[in-house]
Amino acid sequence: MEKQIEKLYSGFDLYQVDMHFSDKQKALRQEVRDFVEREVMPKINPYWEKAEFPWEIARKMVDLPIIGGGLFEHGAAGLDFVEMGMVMYELGKGDGSISTFYGVHSGLAMGSIGMLGDDEQKARWLPDMVKLEKIGAFGLTEPDVGSNAAQVKTTARKAKGGFILNGAKRWIGNASIADILIIWARDDESGDFGGYVIENPNDTEGVGINDIWGKVGKRAVLNADITLENVFVPAENRLAYVNRFRDMALVLGAGRYGVAWEAAGVAAGAFELALKYTKEREQFGKPIAGFQLIQHKLVEMATEVTLMQTLCLQLSHLINRGLLSEGSVSMAKYNNARKARYVTQLARECLGGNGIVIDNHIARLMLDAEIIYTYEGTNEVNLLLVGRELTGLNAFT
Repeated sequence: MEKQIEKLYSGFDLYQVDMHFSDKQKALRQEVRDFVEREVMPKINPYWEKAEFPWEIARKMVDLPIIGGGLFEHGAAGLDFVEMGMVMYELGKGDGSISTFYGVHSGLAMGSIGMLGDDEQKARWLPDMVKLEKIGAFGLTEPDVGSNAAQVKTTARKAKGGFILNGAKRWIGNASIADILIIWARDDESGDFGGYVIENPNDTEGVGINDIWGKVGKRAVLNADITLENVFVPAENRLAYVNRFRDMALVLGAGRYGVAWEAAGVAAGAFELALKYTKEREQFGKPIAGFQLIQHKLVEMATEVTLMQTLCLQLSHLINRGLLSEGSVSMAKYNNARKARYVTQLARECLGGNGIVIDNHIARLMLDAEIIYTYEGTNEVNLLLVGRELTGLNAFT
């Protein structure tokens, strides 16, 4: 008889955001939630502690109808924006490494090919990526270029039959396990911005990939330093419909949208675990949830999670109506990443000494929230993007 998995999450929804979701959306959410309860929560901690990628969990994601996110072609999931957000929310509740793996492969890598590739390129790469037979990675950030991503220093030089890439990338998720690595570079003559697909990068001459060790959060997803020394990329592997950074920024915007939902999910996961714990943990003759100081923390967490949920929902409505702006998506990422830190820290406090061990999951979520605060644009940069939209004045030089 199959062992029954303990239900850790209640699906907190004080403001009944659920009323805005269709039966189809709710069914998808439940499917992902069940996967997290069954496959992620019982198994993730040893991988996180050892900083090892959890292939046994990742491979089973192919059974969920989520790979490819909003793409419709070649077997991709064809999710609407609410569903895309829900997936990141539910995965984030379980583990930030799993949600990052999914976001990089399905969102950034497959999204780049689906949005910026031609029909031949999509037909060549997407079917295997949908089946997780080939894993994708997205190489934008560099050792000296983080927030100012438009000014990448990696170069592409035209050569017979293709291009020669030189440069370096840093913090590239999935790189060391990738079969499809998209490198963003500038043409050293025209200055055009382009995406260059390296197939089987670990076996490609001139490509060096070294995982980054010592991370305090999202330890079960692999991030790498990449060096590119005279790497040949065939002409047909340059994504067809990108010549400006603004073209690729559409992919980044979708990623930032997903991260806003992910941050809300991480916070909700920590809150629901803390609520369950405090109702069961007894001190001084009663559950600690009955004490005023604990209730204060619980109410703070519940309020912030509710605000994050409703912000994400409204953001999805803006996208569906074509009203999304850089400022609105940056505000959601800025707010939710900041509040995820706060909520997960309060949750850790509710568990006392038990809150610092990953067996209770909250410590892991708290440190994963630290990573969300910085990636997909540091929170300071997202703040200034909102400020630019509010004032019309650019604080960047």
